[in-house]
Amino acid sequence: MKFPKKIPIFPLSNFIIFPKTTVPLNIFEPRYVEMINDSMKSDKLIGMIQPKTIVEVRASGPELHKIGCLGKITSFKEADDGRYLIDLKGIIRFKIINELKSDKKYRECEVNYETYLADLNEKKEDLKFSDLELIFKDLKTLFQKRGFVINWQALEKQSLDETINALAMASPFSLEEKQILLEAVSLDLRKNKIAEILSTYTFDEYQNTTLQ
Repeated sequence: MKFPKKIPIFPLSNFIIFPKTTVPLNIFEPRYVEMINDSMKSDKLIGMIQPKTIVEVRASGPELHKIGCLGKITSFKEADDGRYLIDLKGIIRFKIINELKSDKKYRECEVNYETYLADLNEKKEDLKFSDLELIFKDLKTLFQKRGFVINWQALEKQSLDETINALAMASPFSLEEKQILLEAVSLDLRKNKIAEILSTYTFDEYQNTTLQ
């Protein structure tokens, strides 16, 4: 499958999409309404990427992380007030090569997919749910403490990569932590990164209880 080297970019803070996961988006800013219009007329593909937290003031907007995920619009609905309600399915991660000058209201970038071609594989990675029991236990605790509600039974019926990616996307982790998970090349590496991040949260919880 060939993917475009030039893609429209949707920079959305504290939001990531992984391959093989689908997320709903509510599009209301005029420039992104234009972007969705253009995308629907062509290949229905847009690049989701996080802006960096330390904003570098530039005419084009905030500085972007280098790694994002290409998504395909799989559902499209126009609301009465002009908003677009879309479902976006993650396909493959990309690396920004450079940002292109454009007369569009939204940003466009030249990208490369080579590092992440494994995202297209249907083969399941050799990880078992038993490997993840502790991670799930700690995640459940963290989600509950932060007031996040997750349908765990539904998650456990999904494939392992879909489950890990869905949890990484929905987690109450910071922007930088989510970016680390997005950039982890393999599922096994992502699982280990989730465990590392969770250990810092668990440590913080422990510290807080001992200090009170």
